[in-house]
Amino acid sequence: MSALTSLAQLQASAAGVAQPLATVRHCHLSDAPLVLVPLKLAGEAAAPLAVMLGSGPDDPSLLIVAQPRNRDLRFAFAAELAKLVLNHIETSRGAVEELPPGKDGEERIRYSDAPQFLVPNRGGVGFLRMLGRSTRFRSTEGPYAVEPAVPVLGRWLTWLADRHDRPGSSLLMAMTEALRLHWATGQSALEDGNLAALVGWIDPPDGLDGPAAAARAEDPVTTPPAGPVTDPTFDNEVLAPAIAAYHESGGEPRAEERLRTVLAGQLTPTWDTMWHAIGVLRALPEGASVARRWERDRDAFTYYHQTFGEAYPQARVDSPVRAAKRLHDLERAQDAYDAQRAFDDPLVMAEHRLSGQAFGGVVSECDPARLDETGKRPRLRPHLRVRTDDPVRLEPGATVCNAARPALKGKVVEIGDGSVLVELTGGMGRKLSPEPGSVPGVGDGVCFTSLTDGSFGAARFPDREDTPWTHGGPPEEYVPTDEDAEEDWS
Repeated sequence: MSALTSLAQLQASAAGVAQPLATVRHCHLSDAPLVLVPLKLAGEAAAPLAVMLGSGPDDPSLLIVAQPRNRDLRFAFAAELAKLVLNHIETSRGAVEELPPGKDGEERIRYSDAPQFLVPNRGGVGFLRMLGRSTRFRSTEGPYAVEPAVPVLGRWLTWLADRHDRPGSSLLMAMTEALRLHWATGQSALEDGNLAALVGWIDPPDGLDGPAAAARAEDPVTTPPAGPVTDPTFDNEVLAPAIAAYHESGGEPRAEERLRTVLAGQLTPTWDTMWHAIGVLRALPEGASVARRWERDRDAFTYYHQTFGEAYPQARVDSPVRAAKRLHDLERAQDAYDAQRAFDDPLVMAEHRLSGQAFGGVVSECDPARLDETGKRPRLRPHLRVRTDDPVRLEPGATVCNAARPALKGKVVEIGDGSVLVELTGGMGRKLSPEPGSVPGVGDGVCFTSLTDGSFGAARFPDREDTPWTHGGPPEEYVPTDEDAEEDWS
């Protein structure tokens, strides 16, 4: 936790309302995202109990499993869920855009939009991940055949859960994570995992402050948990008798309708809170780099959609090379995401200024026409001296860029008492005189940082068949087996 976040939490506690950690929204919000509020059976890792989902606050669909331990009912539920999820995927991709050819000269396409899935918390993401693992290998033939849409659903849920791990991706988001990225409350991180309590701190109802709203949200009677885990008292006193009554009635419609009403009562408060949270987030202006990250999401979605039928389902365990590539990609994405958020948002950049990774101040001296003539040809290398009160923990020679215009790059020449001398090295044009307005002048406020969007390049990894012996040697080609399909729901 940064010093700025700690300060914001203290201010939130004193003021009784959440304090902003950002001035812009750092995630994409679709016009019609698919909101899912799942519940699972207590004691089971992925036995679904119910889910409320839809793309509008007034149009939810409720799917339930009247007897979660009945395999046929579970997969009938999965088939119904697959229809709604796959329909959202197909109707959200938009038109096909033709892009300029890549470096290999091949033509490229990208869908103009992509589906977005929103769940209340990290538990919801974990539930979808496990549900994907439990369904993507199921056979559509034989004695335990499932509907053809079920394994397709499993593959998409697995892919979405993997994409959620990528920093900055907005295809699958947990609402508590998105809100905590933008606000600090006066409660603990564990308490922030309660969506209703978190929203209560950010936008408390009239007549209540954050602590009072959070306290009310902790009452499971008026505000049931956001799932996927249910309240134990509800399980024992309401849910278990309702399921038993359904079982004893032999599936009588009246018993099923009673169970549906009970589960709807548990899900509706969270459903309303989700749309409240979406409205709170949507009120923030979108950050400048959000559209670029959404393009990356659309690229990934387009590729997966186009190649969906050309490969086996995702293996249960990654090969060594694929695992190394994935880890490297996630590290690069995190590095770029941190830089983009800081460039978009002065409040986020302030955290890096406090840590010494950036410094801001006023230009006190400027030599915009300075040339470096030590090489074979002269090069434009202006000098700026920046007066700053920030703690500068960069070393001479460190590469920096301008926060307002990251293309303007330079390096730290010397660090004095309350000043930093910067030599500009790029982003001023290709001539021996800078482009007008490219070099800050005396009296201009500037901020330089060592953060760069993509500060290290892509690493080279061996081909699959060249996996070194230290990692088990070349793995066998993956082919799904019967054991894959036998993965338990629990």
